[in-house]
Amino acid sequence: MPVGVTDVSREIHSLHMIIFWICVIIGVIVFGVMFYSLFKFRRSRGAKAANFHENTTVEVLWTAIPLLILVGMAVPATATLKKMYDASEAELDVMVIGQQWRWRYDYLGEDVAFNSSMSTPRAQISGDEQRGEHYLLEVDNPLVLPINRKVRFLMTSDDVIHSWWVPDFAVKQDAIPGFINENWVRIEEPGIYRGQCAELCGMDHGFMPIVVHAVEEEEFDVWLTERREEAEQEAMGVDREWALDELMERGETVYASICSSCHQAEGQGAPPAFPALAGNQQLIDDQEWHLNTILNGVSGAAMPAFRSTLNPVEIAAVVTWTRNAWGNDTGDAVQPSAVVETLANQ
Repeated sequence: MPVGVTDVSREIHSLHMIIFWICVIIGVIVFGVMFYSLFKFRRSRGAKAANFHENTTVEVLWTAIPLLILVGMAVPATATLKKMYDASEAELDVMVIGQQWRWRYDYLGEDVAFNSSMSTPRAQISGDEQRGEHYLLEVDNPLVLPINRKVRFLMTSDDVIHSWWVPDFAVKQDAIPGFINENWVRIEEPGIYRGQCAELCGMDHGFMPIVVHAVEEEEFDVWLTERREEAEQEAMGVDREWALDELMERGETVYASICSSCHQAEGQGAPPAFPALAGNQQLIDDQEWHLNTILNGVSGAAMPAFRSTLNPVEIAAVVTWTRNAWGNDTGDAVQPSAVVETLANQ
């Protein structure tokens, strides 16, 4: 258990150590008396078993003393729990959405949202490359937070139960489909803090890391403004005509981040759960089916709906990429405007 970089994490660590030493003292006393009795009054020394009935004083003492110890531990524990659950008066709200197998972060009221997926190369996972320093604990888009501001997390999930856990913050909160759970943090030191999903959420559970960049408040404000401007530019891109090579470049990035964990880097899939995309005749012949599958997912299968996860530009790009990669070569360039039109008609 790290001491952490928040006031709450230090309180939890301190509370843990206090209760740990109380348990150690109790253990030493209890086992000390027990071993002393076994040694002092053993049969080989001629000890005879005593024959006596209850002693009211002793019974009162061994009831009252543990009760006082428990009350003594409960008072600071309750105070810490109250602080942990007090997410009021937050200066920034971040919606954290668990998805198999990535996190989505939405800065509420700021028009900034993005996905965060593991960036450890698959070649390292398969053993074809040497593992890096932060193997399985690195992402393409880290969560960026300011120090010295109270940040409230609203946790939920799009599919199964996940758990957002960053040890240095002493934050571990379940993300449950259909529910919104609360937690909060006030980081006191800039730095990079890592965690992972702490709930067994499926086949790639171990590939769902969390990376948080804690920065100075001024730096965070600049970053947030830049991300907001990028989102505005992205929204404007819906109305223009994209060239095939532009869509392919963008689509390759989206596919590597979102799709490759299931359908594999070369589109070979992992049948029967995850069908191959390379040489998939239905995908090649039916563009409308392909687009609808990306938007709405597949009922009863592991394929989720991406209509609320990816924006129209990203959806158009990844559809274009998968229709032209690995020898599919349809020559199609699906435009973001077509995605918007499809969404409007559904």
